Amino acid sequence: MRVNEMAMGFVLITTAPGKEADVYRALKDVSEIKNLYPVFGDYDIVAMVEAKDAEILGSVIVSKIRSVEGIKDTKTLTTGVEF
Repeated sequence: MRVNEMAMGFVLITTAPGKEADVYRALKDVSEIKNLYPVFGDYDIVAMVEAKDAEILGSVIVSKIRSVEGIKDTKTLTTGVEF
């Protein structure tokens, strides 16, 4: 990650059965989510999240994403340094 670059993460979201659309609609209102993708496979939704720093990124994931009703599990991949 470069100096002054925002923290970014990809949140892999598993929803309760039948709650995919409700969770997707709720997450559309989270301003830190820059892209939101419904997917098929082990996860139901992938959210690309940006924040000012890693601490704020973690707070957004815990307070604004994981708290959404219908989300069963999340896994977060944070970006690192460029190669």
